[in-house]
Amino acid sequence: MTSMLAVSQPRFVDLLPPTLQTIPEAIGKNVALARARTRSQIMAVVKADGYGHGAVTVARAAIAAGAEWLGTTDIAEASRLRAAGLTVPILTWLNPSGVDVEAAASSRIDVAVGSVDELEALLRQTSPTALRVHLNMDTGMAREGCPAHEWDALIARAREGERRGKVRLVGLMGHLPLADLADPAANAPAVSRMRQARTAVIAAGLDVPLTHLAATSGTLTDPATHFGMVRFGAGLVGIDPSGSTELHGASRLTAPIVHSAAVEAGTPVGYGGTYVTAHSTNLSILPVGYADGIPREISPEASVEIRERRYRVVARVSMDQIVIDTGAEHVPLGTTATVFGPEGGVAPTIRDWARWAGTIPHTIVTGIGPRVRRTIA
Repeated sequence: MTSMLAVSQPRFVDLLPPTLQTIPEAIGKNVALARARTRSQIMAVVKADGYGHGAVTVARAAIAAGAEWLGTTDIAEASRLRAAGLTVPILTWLNPSGVDVEAAASSRIDVAVGSVDELEALLRQTSPTALRVHLNMDTGMAREGCPAHEWDALIARAREGERRGKVRLVGLMGHLPLADLADPAANAPAVSRMRQARTAVIAAGLDVPLTHLAATSGTLTDPATHFGMVRFGAGLVGIDPSGSTELHGASRLTAPIVHSAAVEAGTPVGYGGTYVTAHSTNLSILPVGYADGIPREISPEASVEIRERRYRVVARVSMDQIVIDTGAEHVPLGTTATVFGPEGGVAPTIRDWARWAGTIPHTIVTGIGPRVRRTIA
C-alpha cells in the first residue's frame, strides 16, 4: 500500500501597496466654491502632476465642474493633457527646457513670455501657425515676469511679431506676492501694475488681452484681482494658502501594516534609538518613508488612522518605512492605515502633516513619490 503525504500550500496575506486616492468629487466642489467667488473665467492649474494628485484626473474633474482653461509648467505637461483628449485652452509659463514653437502652436498650447530675450528666442523659430502668447509682467515678485522698465520694449516686439504672423498676443499675466495675507490693501500695488501693463498694451495698438493675476488666495479673497481670469491651482486639491476658506481635501493616502511586534518597556526604536518605549507596547510598520513623501522631520504629534483611531508615529522616519505605536492593540498584518485623508474624519489631513513637518500643505502632496500607487476614488 502506498502512503500519500499531503503537502500544505503556503498561505499569503495579500498586501495592497501604499496608495494615493484622488477624489474627483472634492475637486468639483472646490471649483464650485471658486466659481461662487468670481465672475471671471477659471484656469485650473495642474502643474506638478496636478499637485501630486494626477494632472489628467484633476484636469478632467475641474473642467467637468466648469473650469474653462488649464495651466501647466511646460509644454511636456500640456502635451500629456492633449494626448488624454483634453481640448480646452492650455497655458504654460515656465518651460525650463525651452519651447518648440511649431509643436506648441500645432497643439494649441499657449506660452507665457517674461522678457524680450524669451520672445526673441520664439521669434527665431519657424512655424506655419502663429504661436499664442501671454506677456508675463513683473507685478511685484521680481521673479519670472518682465520688469516694468522693459515693458515697452517687450510690447513693441510682440506687436512686431504679430505683424509678421509669428505670434498672436492673447493674454497678459502677473503674480500677487502677498495674496496669502487675504488683505486687498496688500494686493493693491500689484493690481495697479497689472492695470498699467494692460493700458500699455492697448496704447500700443494691440487687441485687449485676456488679463489674469490672481491665484488661489486672490480668487477666494479679493475680487479686485480677478480681471478676466483667475488661476486656481492649490485650491483644486483642497489647499487654501490664505486660510480663509474651508476647501475639500481631494486625496487619501493609505498603506498596509507589514509588520507588528510586542516590545518591552525601555526598547529603543529605529535608527539612533531616538525613541524609547516607556512601557510594554505594540509597534506596527507602514511601508512608506521619506522616499515616498513622508517628511523626515516631524513633531511627536504626528499620527495615522487605523480602524477609526489615531496612533502616533514614533522614532525616526526611514527611507521606506515608519513605525506606529499602537499601545495595547496588536494590529494584524495587512490592516490598512490612513496616513492622511479629507477633512471631517478621524484621519489626519495634509494640513496636519504640514503643521507637524513645519512646512506648507503643497510640499506634502507634491512630495508623494512614484512608488505610491495612484487610483481614483
